[in-house]
Amino acid sequence: PHVSGRTLYTYPENWRAFKAQIAAQYSGAKLKVASSAPAFTFGQTNRAPAFLNNFPLGKVPAFQGDDGFCLFESNAIAHYLSSDALRGGSPQSSAQVLQWVSFADSEIIPPASAWVFPTLGIMQYNKQATEQAKEEVKRVLAVLNQHLNTHTFLVGERVSLADITVVCSLLWLYKQVLEPAFRQPYPNVTRWFVTCINQPQFKAVLGEVRLCEKMAQFDAKTFAEMQPKKEVPQKKEKGGKKEKEKKKEEKKPAPDVEEMDECEAALAAEPKTKDPFAHLPKSAFVLDEFKRKYSNEDTMSVALPYFWEHFDREGFSIWYAEYRFPKELTQTFMSCNLITGMFQRLDKLRKNAFASVLLFGTNNDSIISGVWVFRGQDLAFTLSDDWQIDYESYAWRKLDVDSEECKTMVKEYFAWEGEFKHVGKAFNQGKVFK
Repeated sequence: PHVSGRTLYTYPENWRAFKAQIAAQYSGAKLKVASSAPAFTFGQTNRAPAFLNNFPLGKVPAFQGDDGFCLFESNAIAHYLSSDALRGGSPQSSAQVLQWVSFADSEIIPPASAWVFPTLGIMQYNKQATEQAKEEVKRVLAVLNQHLNTHTFLVGERVSLADITVVCSLLWLYKQVLEPAFRQPYPNVTRWFVTCINQPQFKAVLGEVRLCEKMAQFDAKTFAEMQPKKEVPQKKEKGGKKEKEKKKEEKKPAPDVEEMDECEAALAAEPKTKDPFAHLPKSAFVLDEFKRKYSNEDTMSVALPYFWEHFDREGFSIWYAEYRFPKELTQTFMSCNLITGMFQRLDKLRKNAFASVLLFGTNNDSIISGVWVFRGQDLAFTLSDDWQIDYESYAWRKLDVDSEECKTMVKEYFAWEGEFKHVGKAFNQGKVFK
């Protein structure tokens, strides 16, 4: 399917795609991200003739402009979506930006992959390779630490494409293995890394990045699950040798580091089988039915009465959430990106939650708050590691279902209109998680 406008094709949570997405946040370049069906299904869309026609390698991220202009290679895409300031401005600064972008690819990524991939279960663990990778990572961090001793950012006095690229290259390291003791000798690097990931433009794409507390080790279980199944010896009479040969062909060899992009994707697409809500008794309140009413019919006269008539107070709870760092909110469009980014990362929670999250106020004077409905009596975020990125940036309060406050909040937040007495700023816009 053709996606109009400037489109970045990628699988979800791809650090290579993040470079382009963050650059676009800074430059204001409009960018659609096609990371899920129907616009993009990894392993299908990128193998289709139409895609290969534009992107012969079939790799992602891949970019297509509205004029049909196509680019592959994440650094080229990020460069294209950047402003002149991000690219460095002067010939010297631009060359320095390119220097750090190349440094990320040639010096950071190889040892980072060799160390981190086994901890994600997407590569066999090899002690010697891991120890060597750790030493190389130390060397890289030392180089960065020395440079950042006298520089706030890698090039010039503000964030450039150099910072965006190197931060994205270090993401897996900081999330998986750089525990406090290991990163302790490189304080300038961590200071700079934390400064960058807390910029609203980074946050809009990455959400909350949690720095590693304890160094992850080889994940043998996931690795075993991702290996091709061992063949079962065939009984002779079942077509004998031929059948065995066919079986052999189907076996896929374990991938090498070169193919790791695909592996990361396979990991991203792995269905997490366990239902985090399996321990709860069945509920008569069908959330989907309410969502249909909310989407298709009048909120005040149909959806709200339906909600209160069928709401199951034992099986569900209602919460008020308020963004804890309103001072960091600058442009309203960025604040909106913060909300939609959170919703995207919570995609698998949709079946068991509904929310209306609103932005109040204007540029540089706004707040975000919302009303959430969850399956169960607790905050749902703790039930899955995938859901923990954003929620700590909000203050949460469970509402008493029988209170007037709860009735009013549900009405005003679901309908996007009312006095919003507790806010003190005018309604700007809203986003619904459904």
